[in-house]
Amino acid sequence: MRTMKKIGVVSYNIYGNFTNYGSALQSWALHQEIEVLGYHPVLVDYCPDILMNKDPLNPFGAMWDKDEVSKKMCKLSLPAIRENYYKFNSFYTNKFYRIPKKYTSANFNEVMEDENLSGFVCGSDTIFCMDEFGFDNGFYANYDYMRKKSISYAASFGDPTFTEEKYRRLNELIPNFLSFGLRENLMLPYIKEHTTVPVQRVVDPTLLHTSEKYDTLAYPERLEKEKYLLYYSRRYSPAMETYAEKIAKKHGWKIVDISLRATNAEKGHRMFYEAGVEEFLSLVKYAEYIVTNSFHGMIFSVQYRKPFVIFSREQCNNKIDEILDLFGLKDHILVTGDEIFNDDIDYEKVHSRIAKARENSIAFLKKELELL
Repeated sequence: MRTMKKIGVVSYNIYGNFTNYGSALQSWALHQEIEVLGYHPVLVDYCPDILMNKDPLNPFGAMWDKDEVSKKMCKLSLPAIRENYYKFNSFYTNKFYRIPKKYTSANFNEVMEDENLSGFVCGSDTIFCMDEFGFDNGFYANYDYMRKKSISYAASFGDPTFTEEKYRRLNELIPNFLSFGLRENLMLPYIKEHTTVPVQRVVDPTLLHTSEKYDTLAYPERLEKEKYLLYYSRRYSPAMETYAEKIAKKHGWKIVDISLRATNAEKGHRMFYEAGVEEFLSLVKYAEYIVTNSFHGMIFSVQYRKPFVIFSREQCNNKIDEILDLFGLKDHILVTGDEIFNDDIDYEKVHSRIAKARENSIAFLKKELELL
């Protein structure tokens, strides 16, 4: 009987200033598919240098929003933030084979001997975004034991700001990989021009499975008895909040609110920042409507065939535009909330498009893994 190869998955997930449903679920989905393809995926407990001093239990110092109101809201939300963090830690511990040792730049090369890995998958999420992480050695397979033993799957450059110096550094790192699966088209031509290895656009790992797969993970019961609109904000947007309240009022729905605007409870919002991954999936599944500025909030709205809008967000517009193009729903991105769009989504057509992209992506991932 053939021994299953152990494949280390290196991604942006465990460490950060705030937890992130998308980061957790893209890792889970990728692990599930690698296992289906006949390999043993392991979650590498890797902390990039740039995330070393982040404290998700006290995230004030490294918040995007520096204004005093946002800091106050974060402090008011601290009990929920901490409850949420412990749920995420449980998820990473219990839903994966998580390597027992934490790796950093100081000891990363030990992982190959410690775990007897056959190779690495770098991805997905915005691990190639140099504006966010720099050129991290783990994300760019630049540790000794990763070079020429790594592939990328659905890695994203985000909305990068390139200089000649950054292009030179990128060119030095490209040869580390045996293949490139990229999440967006943006850098596809450039990477193809600078390597001879296979390069293809692939879907985010969360689209490698259907909603039935996520039902096996989701909290099994409905968490809010009343009909509700799910408001999921990764960064405060007054226009988005106003839009959500307008739609909820129009239909007589409650608002379930995953955001750091703690005082929204005074307006009748059901604040739910403490929701873990499993609870998040349930909240999406049973929502009447979803308003978000989260890339993965949008993906799971589509997975569960929900009416939704996504609001524009700094450093996210390229990936949002490209995935909406794949779905055929480019009119569903809003800026002010006053835009006109077709709220009647033909999900049979949308999921037919996803199924074709999924099939091509799984075939490419299969070929990639065979290189390790």
